[in-house]
Amino acid sequence: MAKRNDGTPNSITLQARLGATIKRARKELGITQEELAWRADMHRTYIADIERGGRNITLQSIANLAEALQIPIDRLLSRARSGGPADLAGENVTDVIGEILLAEDSATDAELTLRAFRRAKFTNPIKVVRDGEEAIDYLFGAGRQGRKKSAALPQLVLLDLNLPKISGLDVLRRIKANEETRTIPVVVLTVSQQDQDIIECGRLGAENYIIKPVSFDNFCKVTPKLSLRWALLNPASEHG
Repeated sequence: MAKRNDGTPNSITLQARLGATIKRARKELGITQEELAWRADMHRTYIADIERGGRNITLQSIANLAEALQIPIDRLLSRARSGGPADLAGENVTDVIGEILLAEDSATDAELTLRAFRRAKFTNPIKVVRDGEEAIDYLFGAGRQGRKKSAALPQLVLLDLNLPKISGLDVLRRIKANEETRTIPVVVLTVSQQDQDIIECGRLGAENYIIKPVSFDNFCKVTPKLSLRWALLNPASEHG
């Protein structure tokens, strides 16, 4: 088996590191797997699978576990990032994690979103576009913002409703009307849950919505069923 320079097998992954971190945090609290399962509303065997690194858990499950362990999500992920040697070495990272397209015209809201992801050490590539036209161009490979035809489609679109040039609703209609892009999950960004457009977005096929500003917590809460591929920052990359 191939090993890194420090002798660590490449097959040890981030999910193994996260499982070990959760187990360590549970023991620090002095609770059993049964108690953690009860607190996080999960089955004990699910917890056991997580702790041994055999379960690829959703972001919502991570949020539940962080709350059950009385640890902020960003701290739990940071512990996993720095607490052991496991990383994605030896794997093609572009095949492991997916890109997120953030369509947001407010520079302030876009930066708040990116900052929330950085603080959580969430390192999936995020492409930011500033209006609906740029979003359409990127998804369908047109104009200066066009995605290369050979590049994979984003695994998720975070879509502000109030985009200039082409509205968020019209961008959503285009995404869901096209055979190539209709399966991309879309999470709508809005300033109010009373927005009538949210109902229309649901009818058009949006997966969920987030009240702005976006935080890593509210992102986790709306994406539990999306099977997102995600990655944490490798310790070495902070110095590279």
